Amino acid sequence: MTMLMRVAAKCASAAAVAAVLVSAALPARADTLAEIEKAKVVRIAVPQDFAPFGSVGPDLQPRGYDIDMANYIAKQLGVKVELVPVSSANRIAYLQTHKVDLVISSLGKNPEREKVIDFSAPYAPFFSGVYGLKGEGVADAAGLAGKTAGATRGSIEEQELTRLVPASTTVKRYEDNNATVSAFISGQVDYIATGNTVAAAVAEKSPSRKPELKFIIKDSPCYVGLNKDEPALLAKVNAIIAKAKADGTLAGFSETWLKAPLPANF
Repeated sequence: MTMLMRVAAKCASAAAVAAVLVSAALPARADTLAEIEKAKVVRIAVPQDFAPFGSVGPDLQPRGYDIDMANYIAKQLGVKVELVPVSSANRIAYLQTHKVDLVISSLGKNPEREKVIDFSAPYAPFFSGVYGLKGEGVADAAGLAGKTAGATRGSIEEQELTRLVPASTTVKRYEDNNATVSAFISGQVDYIATGNTVAAAVAEKSPSRKPELKFIIKDSPCYVGLNKDEPALLAKVNAIIAKAKADGTLAGFSETWLKAPLPANF
């Protein structure tokens, strides 16, 4: 064997040893679904101060759309649920540090978040839209011609409304959400551009002026968040969401907490 061949053989042997050592040093990829099934518990991050998705009820128990969804997923998994209250700021960190297995906390999807976690299929509608009273035949921005609509100054809804409506539409701008809502309830405006959670609060506060969705101007649904590289868990959660949509569970959650049916294109 030549010197060159001996050196090459030693290098190949050293590389093989190094590969084994590196492989041994790396942690095995976790299978969170298997761990959940073994422990018989799923830990789910939920909001604690963002009604109607999650808040503390008069009985001091958590309540809301996300709470119901967390309980539904646990039931479908056949395990107990451990609800972990989180804020918007720490919910992804709780997932990445394995304090929770899933995040169900009105979590929207964007490119930055998609780099660090995975998302399920959408389970809850979250959007800005134009609302009016039942029976008013407006289906798009063009239908607001000659009508009056209110929005909160500087909000996404105000910006989109201004961009979309015909010149003959009167857009009244208010300084905060409370003033915008009051204008709609009192009849100062025929329509209101706002988020679906605000519309739900208006429907609960003033049933006689219950706002009905006419059209969506910006859509940002909620997703279940989970760690990267968990294909079994992701597939299971997506199957559960599909079942909830098919059997009317999601529609029920929407009617209960958002005071409106699921959007037709959800």
